[in-house]
Parts: sequence; structure tokens; C-alpha cells
Amino acid sequence: MDEGLSNTPQGVGRGQHVPVLLKEAIDFLAIRRGGTYIDCTVGLGGHSFEIAKRLGAPGHLIGVDKDPAALEIAQKLLAVESQGAGLNDDWPKVELIHGSFAEIANDQRPGTIDGFLADLGVSSLHLAEVVSAAARPMNSGKHRIHPATLTFQALRIFVNRELDDLRELLEAAPQMVKQGGRIVIISFHSLEDRIVKDAFREGAKQGHYELLTKKPVTASEEELERNPRSRSAKLRAAQRV
Repeated sequence: MDEGLSNTPQGVGRGQHVPVLLKEAIDFLAIRRGGTYIDCTVGLGGHSFEIAKRLGAPGHLIGVDKDPAALEIAQKLLAVESQGAGLNDDWPKVELIHGSFAEIANDQRPGTIDGFLADLGVSSLHLAEVVSAAARPMNSGKHRIHPATLTFQALRIFVNRELDDLRELLEAAPQMVKQGGRIVIISFHSLEDRIVKDAFREGAKQGHYELLTKKPVTASEEELERNPRSRSAKLRAAQRV
């Protein structure tokens, strides 16, 4: 989800940024032309573009993000890149939605999704909002709280909310994904990875999933050199059975 905003000029243009574990995520997603897929964390649209160009005109991509600014940027970037790649005549329906991926997952009709991807890396835009929200109260009132305390409190609330959303998404997944459809999650924190691991294992026990990753997939040495942020990334994938 963190798409390297410092590399993105105002307006459009992605710079040199490539999302973490991009090839691995797309390979595990095994996109079906004409299918319906959800990019649960659009960011600046790096994964969305790779999904969309494989879906073709018969397909449907639903992109979700809590940040309206990120969605606006992603919409412009997707339009520019589809045109640049000569895909205007073979471009799927792209629906970008402002909201929580957990809410969107629960809104989907059962068994209608061919797969979804969630990159749980924290967006720098989201962090700009959290810190700003914590800083505002410092300028008023008699009893001022140290800015570090407010910021950590805000971050804790943010993280807890994100973990709750992840749990809701994984709870809804067996109902929303078609037989043979795939779920790919990229996490960057041990708490997130544990939630994904436990949900997939429990789903496998109940006969919902075939686990595609016995152990989490991590970045190659080449990617680590190119993008140090990928060091903490862990990808897990499962297929609905």
C-alpha cells in the first residue's frame, strides 16, 4: 500500500517505485481473464495495474482504499498507464471505492469474487493523517500532553483498527471467493502475519482452503538491495476449495 510518494510527481507518473513482492503476488493470484478481483489496498495502483491488464475488457477490478487522496492519484495513474501500454481497448471495468476493505468484503455477494490481494504496508499518507490528528489537540486546553504520547496513542488506535479490519476481511473471505479463487496477503508485521497464518490454517482444517504457501514468501536478495522496505514483507496465499 505504501507506494513511495516521494517518487511520485504531482499529477501523474509513478517514478521508479515497484510494489513489494509484485511478481510473487501476481503469480500466486493466478488472474483469470474476465474475472472479478479486489485490490483491497490500492495505494497508488501498482498492484491494480498488473491485475487490470491481465483481466482484459471482460473483467472487473474493485479497488479499495481508506484514503481518498490515494484513490484520486491511483485513478489518474491507471488511466495514464493503460493508455501508455496500449490497453484502452482491452481494459476492464475499474471501480475505485473509498472505504475499509473489511466493509467492502462484507458487501460482496457470496461466491462472486475470483480473488483478492491485500498489501498491508502502512501508507505514508495514512501516517501523515494519524500524526496530524494527534498533533492538533496539543495547541489547546490547560493540560497539554507530550506530543510523543499523543502520537503513540493515535498509532496504537490506528494499528488496532487495521488489525480488526484484517480479521473481518479474513472472516468474510470463504464466503466471498469462488471455488478455485485465490487470496494473497502481504504483511509487514508479526501481528498481521500471525492473524493471516492462523486464519488460513483454520480455513484449511475446515475444508475451505488449500494452502499455497506452507511458509511465508519473502523478498529475494535482488529485491532487498533495490528496496530495503521489502525486508519485513511476508506473503501468504490460499486457494478456495
